Amino acid sequence: MIETDIVIIGAGPTGLFTVFEAGLLKLRCHLIDSLPQPGGQCSEIYPKKPIYDIPAYPEILAGDLTDRLMEQIAPFKPGFTLGETAETIEKTEDEKFIVTTNKGTKHLAHCVAIAGGLGVFEPRKPPVENLSSFEDKGVEYIIKDPELYRDKKVVISGGGDSALDWTIYLADGVASEVSLVHRRTSFRGHLDSVQKVMDLADQGKINLITNAEVTSVNGNGVLNQVNISHKTEGNIAKEVDHWIPLFGLSPKLGPIADWGLTIEKNSILVDTFDYSTNIPGIYAIGDVNTYPGKLKLILCGFHEATLMVQSAFARIYPDKKNVLKYTTVNGVQGFEA
Repeated sequence: MIETDIVIIGAGPTGLFTVFEAGLLKLRCHLIDSLPQPGGQCSEIYPKKPIYDIPAYPEILAGDLTDRLMEQIAPFKPGFTLGETAETIEKTEDEKFIVTTNKGTKHLAHCVAIAGGLGVFEPRKPPVENLSSFEDKGVEYIIKDPELYRDKKVVISGGGDSALDWTIYLADGVASEVSLVHRRTSFRGHLDSVQKVMDLADQGKINLITNAEVTSVNGNGVLNQVNISHKTEGNIAKEVDHWIPLFGLSPKLGPIADWGLTIEKNSILVDTFDYSTNIPGIYAIGDVNTYPGKLKLILCGFHEATLMVQSAFARIYPDKKNVLKYTTVNGVQGFEA
């Protein structure tokens, strides 16, 4: 039995930052994550993707953000149960919680913070015949290492931020040719990214094909061609090395959905006073939660974690007054070994 103050389910950026804020209050944390390493999507899905909305970092790669967070929380010596999924939760007679993983590892804590991001997720795949035959043979739904596309001909499909961001990134001296295919003429991403893509198209640095979609794929063992159906130009056969359909992820809460929490639109409903759920002692922070005005941003997850640990402290030490001390005055005092 692993004992701690707070069990954090999810070791993405929000879960990791929770360790720091809890550590300032001398609360110990242990994190559980189904992935084999900390960082969540930032490590597993897009470690080389640039992130632009982290304070003090005009730009930071997702993998580097994980590294910085791990460095920040090192003084507080968090524990990790990696490669295991939190499967069940039960309340003890003394109002604590036992969280058990799919491999039988048990964790005992005063509080549980669910920071599971999008939960268990799968990429949304387009309805293209024989698509599975080319998966990891030229068809990828996630960009993990941009170097895979060095000097290659790449077609990206999608109209959201991921499609726009990767188009911009790969067109900047990585791929030999980048084409962006979208079913509409309008995009769902940030206006600044949309403008950059339009500028790249005007400069002839990318092929922008709108009112179109990829309808079939061809190749002999590996992908070498996609066929694009255009509303006015008909079929466009295009030689490619890689096709990357970026249509988002289909999230599922997984076992968490069976824990008796109030679920709304596949997210956990919380009270914004402290991001508590309908079960006292269980909190939900980051992309996994929902409330009026919710924004799914890493920055917002950091804010939610900060308020959550204040409430957790009051629950763990109901008779102890917590006096806020600024780190600029008090410094960061970690735990003894």
